[in-house]
Amino acid sequence: MLEVISLGLDRVYYVEVIIIRIAIILCDMIGVAVLMATVFRSIVNYIHKDRHVKLMLAQGIALALEFKLAGEVLRTVTVRDWNELVILGTIIALRAAITLLIHFEIKAEKSEQKSSGEKIEIEEENKLPLD
Repeated sequence: MLEVISLGLDRVYYVEVIIIRIAIILCDMIGVAVLMATVFRSIVNYIHKDRHVKLMLAQGIALALEFKLAGEVLRTVTVRDWNELVILGTIIALRAAITLLIHFEIKAEKSEQKSSGEKIEIEEENKLPLD
């Protein structure tokens, strides 16, 4: 009887791991897609001499990093030993630090543009850079 329950739990665990791996891949792919779209849009806006390119690029990078960070957090669920956990913890800490620095840069850029009297027509931080 215990063997049957054990086999059932093993199957549930493997299905859970597969679902989590699919979610990780989706988060990573969305992060890459957002980053690529942001870079493309920033290049086009740079060619058109838009003064807000730096701000738009920073917002897009921050959004892409948040998707990548979500993938790393999901990856911690499938960690099997301490070495993997330390590596994932380090990656999460680095990505979180970079995201915070980019958010700081966004705030500094916005305040600089406000103090110079420019009208800021950039999307808020919660919008996708493609909107």
